[in-house]
Amino acid sequence: MKIQDLHSAFLANPSISTDTRKIKANDIFFALKGDNFNGNTYAQKALDSGASIVIIDEEEYLIDDRTILVEDVLTTLQQLANFHRKQSKAQVICLTGSNGKTTTKELINAVLSTTYKTIATKGNLNNHIGVPLTLLTIEPDTEIAIIEMGANHIKEIEFLCKIAEPDYGYITNFGKAHLEGFGGVEGVIKGKSELYEYLTSHNKNIFLNADDPIQKTKLSTYTKKLGFSSTDSKYYTIKLAEAQPFVHLLVEDIRMETNLIGAYNFSNCCGAIIIAKYFNVELNDTKKALEKYTPDNNRSQILNNRGHYIVLDAYNANPSSMSVALENFHSLNKQRKVIILGDMFELGESAKEEHQNISDLATGLNFEELILVGENFYLTDSIAIKLKNFEELKSHLTKNPLHPKSSILIKGSRGMALERVLDLI
Repeated sequence: MKIQDLHSAFLANPSISTDTRKIKANDIFFALKGDNFNGNTYAQKALDSGASIVIIDEEEYLIDDRTILVEDVLTTLQQLANFHRKQSKAQVICLTGSNGKTTTKELINAVLSTTYKTIATKGNLNNHIGVPLTLLTIEPDTEIAIIEMGANHIKEIEFLCKIAEPDYGYITNFGKAHLEGFGGVEGVIKGKSELYEYLTSHNKNIFLNADDPIQKTKLSTYTKKLGFSSTDSKYYTIKLAEAQPFVHLLVEDIRMETNLIGAYNFSNCCGAIIIAKYFNVELNDTKKALEKYTPDNNRSQILNNRGHYIVLDAYNANPSSMSVALENFHSLNKQRKVIILGDMFELGESAKEEHQNISDLATGLNFEELILVGENFYLTDSIAIKLKNFEELKSHLTKNPLHPKSSILIKGSRGMALERVLDLI
């Protein structure tokens, strides 16, 4: 089947599924493969569950004319998404970066949706599967699509750009994330900059954090850019008023008081503000949208649990985000500060050094209690309480309850699932 024919079938029933447990009537099921599963084997189940068409790439699973055999299911999904994107009149904004992608994406969607019909990446479906699935949610009346792009190796952003073909792009920052796949910080910069390379080579528009010297230098001669800065008057001026604990900004003498904690969220807000400005969103609408947004899903959430003041930031972690989280928490006007940190993943050969650096930083900030959890933190040279895994943490907190009314920062990589600590304190 040609992509245009498959697209016609998709337009008749514009709903895609890759999981037979979630199929709705008339879905098109893509039988994707993974390390531990083969979607082809679920072809019959998909049809029985209500799928109208099943896309497979192994001939033995052909059932009837409702099963369509292609060379590769994933490639077909990506081609369909690109074809759909080309047919759409929606403008596509893509963003990537080491930290803050998902929060920034949510903020951009919040401000633009005050004025436009938008769609945006759900959660963090930002890879070679998630980006196509997001593009396929573009509807006929969609005006702007906000697409988050994640990457853990060189050429991944370049590949995603070929699928999404962005009209605009924004990079939140360059940090120490996925060092194992990128081969170091220089690899991170090179990999994330593939978005800028696509945009500049296609004469597209770029949104720029001019307070970031790397971004500013890379785009010094490119003219199709709109930037923000807190220090350089050549760019749109946005000032950080305070972050105690919530970020308050000053924009054209208007104060915006957000529900986001930490100075590290300042640039995330600025990215949304500059994009809203470009698309002529009224500043008061931007203010209302930013002030209404409340983070969830374990991202910089403020919680009160049994009298404790908790900053739950357990969705992900890398050396860059860990450092700013520690420094921000140290700056808060709170008493009895307790830190619970979990291992940072995907650091490769840098793991030992980076965990030691974070341990040293946390120790030097003189928190009342410092607990390090995970195999990498356990091997650090530290005076902190070091525990090999979550079970040891559970045992420790059971025997040694935290001081009443403590202020607690909980941060670690997703695989550590440190939000489970909430049940222990």
